[in-house]
Amino acid sequence: MSKQQPSPQAVAARLKKLSPLRPSLAIVLGSGFHHVLSRLKVEAEVPYGSLPGFPPVGVSGHAGQLLMGSLGGTPVMVMSGRAHFYEGHPMERVTFAVRALAAYGIRDLLLTNAAGGVNRSFRPGDFMVVTDHINLMGANPLRGAPLPGLPRFVDLTCAYDEELRRLLCRAGQKCGTKLRAGVYLAVSGPSYETPAEIRAFARLGSDAVGMSTVPETVVARQCGMKVAALSCITNLAAGRGRGTLSHAEVLETAERVKSLAAEVLENFAMLYEKNR
Repeated sequence: MSKQQPSPQAVAARLKKLSPLRPSLAIVLGSGFHHVLSRLKVEAEVPYGSLPGFPPVGVSGHAGQLLMGSLGGTPVMVMSGRAHFYEGHPMERVTFAVRALAAYGIRDLLLTNAAGGVNRSFRPGDFMVVTDHINLMGANPLRGAPLPGLPRFVDLTCAYDEELRRLLCRAGQKCGTKLRAGVYLAVSGPSYETPAEIRAFARLGSDAVGMSTVPETVVARQCGMKVAALSCITNLAAGRGRGTLSHAEVLETAERVKSLAAEVLENFAMLYEKNR
């Protein structure tokens, strides 16, 4: 950790003072998933600006708050919004919150995001359980000096935990929807991809494309956390549909499926507690 970066342990100590709750599950809310906060019984909340090392959030639809409470009766820590690499933050800062969660004692991490559908069978409003990823962001969050006590070379053979993925699928079934499954490809952004790039990504084996999640997954796995990820397919990737791409379309689809997204996450939290 650089000299400018605060200690994850110091931030974790501050988080423990917020509430006597000690959740083992944390959820990061990306675009399309913030409606779940209406189902969260909040015990404590703090803006990212009050937490050293947490970068400001500059994307529409990302609140920039950390909340602690109960979701479906399960103690959870929720990050409402995230910082992105394309905003100009170094990877070290983009992933600092994950290190703070690990220092706090979070063992399982559910990451959510909005993504473009590369798989031709996907439609806007679908949800995809991430089975694996391809990192084309041009950077790795573990680059740099090794951190004491943590592995330098992290195995990502099973980056996304099989049991947590199974719980996500069951959560979808409980609300009558079948979640898709596929490979998430991460790019740096913020420009959307060209149709030629999407054709190339499809040949590489990707089903969806986005601009987040992968750095958090890599750092979480280095810290020993189990990870699951859920994408909301908010638009068809470039060349897969007839129109042009815009963030407004992302937000529009997210608004349309917000209740279903919230129900899936609440069901996941309930199943998580029952299967601990």
